[in-house]
Amino acid sequence: MSYNIAIDGPAGAGKSTIAKAVAKELGFIYVDTGAMYRAMALYLIRKGILPEDTKEMEKACEQADISIVYQEGSQQVLLNGENVTGLLRQEEVGNMASVSSANGRIREKLVELQRQLAARENVVMDGRDIGTCVLPGADVKVYLTASAHTRALRRCRELEEKGIPCVLEEIERDINERDERDMTREISPLKRAEDAVLVDSSDMGIQEVKEAIIRLYREKAGK
Repeated sequence: MSYNIAIDGPAGAGKSTIAKAVAKELGFIYVDTGAMYRAMALYLIRKGILPEDTKEMEKACEQADISIVYQEGSQQVLLNGENVTGLLRQEEVGNMASVSSANGRIREKLVELQRQLAARENVVMDGRDIGTCVLPGADVKVYLTASAHTRALRRCRELEEKGIPCVLEEIERDINERDERDMTREISPLKRAEDAVLVDSSDMGIQEVKEAIIRLYREKAGK
């Protein structure tokens, strides 16, 4: 029987980094649902579809084949057979994903794939509605967050390390706007599951957060 760990939280909270670290430590499969939605967003952008064009989104998503494979222990995201992993962190893609992920038809297609994987494998899955909608029966649920300012600082550092200039105030404003969209959307809004443990990483390092979640797993699993 598979064991599932769900990590939810707002954009920039460090969900992907922590989920990967926890999965590696436990020998679980890491499923980056956000990357799957970003791949769909990239597909829509390439098709020239505007964020407000709901009907075109729904038609186009039927032709998008998105899958996850592991190469030398590293997760790679395939979009219609093309490895697009390196293209998914662009700001344009992130903003489109925040809008398109609220589309019911797009969500149905991706959620089905995610549930099938979790039913057969031990997984750590992160996103915005894993514990509330995708895997409501997950064995461990965590709501990982951090202040908007902290998340903006992290994002700026990430961009600067890649040689990309950024304005902290603009990044923070964008994060607040995305939080508002994600929390107020009609379909599967971002919210903390009733049985999720809150972990605020504003003043915590990656190792501290990872260890906190692994402790939760060991307590629940009796290990």
